[in-house]
Amino acid sequence: MLLTDAPVGKAVPRTRLRWWTELPLILLVYGAYSAGRLLARGDVTHAVDHGLAILRVEKFFFLNAEHPLNRLFTREPWLGIPADFWYASLHYMVTPAVLIWLFRSRAVRYRAARTWLMASTFMGLIGFTLLPTCPPRLLSASHGFVDTMAQYSDYGWWGGEASAPRGLGGMTNQYAAMPSLHCGWALWCGVMLWMYGGTRLTKVAGVLYPLITTIVVMGTANHYFLDAVAGFVVMGVGFLVTRPLLRLADMFRARYGMRPYAPSLGGPAAVPHGTGSSIVSVECQTSPGERLPRQRKVPATPGAAEPGAGPAASPADAGDETPAAAR
Repeated sequence: MLLTDAPVGKAVPRTRLRWWTELPLILLVYGAYSAGRLLARGDVTHAVDHGLAILRVEKFFFLNAEHPLNRLFTREPWLGIPADFWYASLHYMVTPAVLIWLFRSRAVRYRAARTWLMASTFMGLIGFTLLPTCPPRLLSASHGFVDTMAQYSDYGWWGGEASAPRGLGGMTNQYAAMPSLHCGWALWCGVMLWMYGGTRLTKVAGVLYPLITTIVVMGTANHYFLDAVAGFVVMGVGFLVTRPLLRLADMFRARYGMRPYAPSLGGPAAVPHGTGSSIVSVECQTSPGERLPRQRKVPATPGAAEPGAGPAASPADAGDETPAAAR
């Protein structure tokens, strides 16, 4: 069947999101994030002080799960090596994959999801700038942490400097531990899989992915537990500002004469009261408000009678051949 709109007033033209505009936007935001993360190195002394302060707070509240997890990953290579691969790769693979999946199959939800992710990422960049933090693996050995990425570097492409490929460690900011966007992005992916996956398997994956990522970042000594909590908080704040940001973007587009986007945060644009859609196919037509099409021929011109038809019947006598009133 063909779906057509039949609004009473003048329709507002809308434009659809296209991949050739979305991809450069995402790459631009990720490039700005990477460059800002690199430039916001901060002072090493302050970064170490911040890391030790976080560790002291965790010990005071008995939250320092990093120590037992790191000892386990260090002692058991069958856990430590997969954890290092998880940390070094999935962060950069799963998030783009979920974005592409949303764009292709959940276009109505994509714009809000993308805005949520980008807003939270920029908030994380502010955190890196204002609070440079030394990760556990870079603290002195007296604090009891082992850098599993360095310990198992022979098994992967990374060197002894974070998850960067060998020789490129100097191109990354190793003191950007607070907040953990590994955990924040994993939470975003988990929410998307849980809400829109549609199967039990995707819902289970939506729960396990952020949970395992949180364990991995602590066990590999790349983040403190409070770094993970901060990453989740940043995603929560990003979620709260998503609607205002979308409204602001729509106001900007309207101000400069640009078409609004067809997909919106709450779903397809609402149909104004008194308007509706007609569903038309061969020999069938519904009026706005009808749930099922009624079998009838549509005259070629308004008011024209079919050949051989008698006088027009009054509405009271028309029976099933009269379109139902809109409900």
